[in-house]
Amino acid sequence: MIDQLEAAFNYHQQALGLRQDRHKVLASNIANADTPNYKARDMDFAGELKKAVAQGERNAGSLSLARTSARHLEGQGMPPANRDLLYRVPDQPSLDGNTVDMDRERTAFADNAVRYQAALTLMNRRIQGLKGAMQPE
Repeated sequence: MIDQLEAAFNYHQQALGLRQDRHKVLASNIANADTPNYKARDMDFAGELKKAVAQGERNAGSLSLARTSARHLEGQGMPPANRDLLYRVPDQPSLDGNTVDMDRERTAFADNAVRYQAALTLMNRRIQGLKGAMQPE
């Protein structure tokens, strides 16, 4: 039963994690808008989501934590985030070598925030639906 629930939420879990990672990358770009020679980064969200979901299905329940003491409890953790960050090609390069375009970064940041909130709302509704289905009438 738990395996089926984990499989049902794998896509949403991976999407939320990727949205969070992309938010950090975009925030870093905005924070470094005035840093000389800073290169703006971003990720191919669709490609990364496809890889993460496929890896999540392959590794479902197979990752275990190392125990350094016999008194430690056994547990399972999430795999480390291996995101392929891409460099953004600037429309108009600056003289100091910085490739951050603030208009593009703000737009991407706002779009990512809205999509994160939408994914969170969808996941919450799905959980509420499953809870309603499990409760007796």
